[in-house]
Amino acid sequence: MYQSDLNIIATDAEIREDENYDFRMWLKNYDESDIALDARVHALNNKVSAAIDCTQCGNCCKTLVINVTLPEINTLATALSLSPEAVKEKYIEESLQGNCFMNTMPCNFLADNKCTIYEDRFKECRDFPHLHKRGFRQRLLGTLGHYGRCPIIYNVVEELKTELHYKP
Repeated sequence: MYQSDLNIIATDAEIREDENYDFRMWLKNYDESDIALDARVHALNNKVSAAIDCTQCGNCCKTLVINVTLPEINTLATALSLSPEAVKEKYIEESLQGNCFMNTMPCNFLADNKCTIYEDRFKECRDFPHLHKRGFRQRLLGTLGHYGRCPIIYNVVEELKTELHYKP
């Protein structure tokens, strides 16, 4: 029913790059309130997410840089029975500005397309692909940046184009 082949999705993303840019511009002026559009996207996200098994993909865990907060490092340290310093040394990179992020791609905690720290995973991981949040129209550029990476985003965007009768 939904496309989940990452090769097809990546190819379609390249082919539809201009179309998706035009869709983003078109959607900025689409005559539907942000609340109504968000409700529409949330419903599509629920439907598509229920049909796609992320553990068959894991592409987000393989290709995204994940930001991590200090409280999350502490939670992870407790879960792994390590000190926060040991967690930072082994798994975290810190920028000169003090921002922390996972130090490898794919993620250190991905095994067989499953998160080995699922109950203690980071907020960015919990929230991806962010389609459950408000402000879809304002976040569409970022969402489309992941269109060729995430089957859920890909299918929600394509369903949304159909629902809104978007004509490229």
